[in-house]
Amino acid sequence: MKVLMEVMELKFSSNIARTITKNLYVRIEAPKGELGIFLIGDQNGFPWRWKIRPPGFINLQILPQLIKRMKLADIMTILGNIDIIMGEVDR
Repeated sequence: MKVLMEVMELKFSSNIARTITKNLYVRIEAPKGELGIFLIGDQNGFPWRWKIRPPGFINLQILPQLIKRMKLADIMTILGNIDIIMGEVDR
């Protein structure tokens, strides 16, 4: 019963409204790399703009440096090892 009360207390304390008043960029370690979240606030409960930078987009930026002077078969292997999902890159 004591554990249940502690969980309920934690649940109620986590529902505090927070206002975003400035630009905020947060990096999170995701399974495929670094996930970036960019928020622009306008002093209410919701962000004015929300932009997510997926790990595939960040990983794709190093591809030109990796494929210099490589054969075509090696390029396909490198691209497969980076594990890029084009749906998250092209949005």
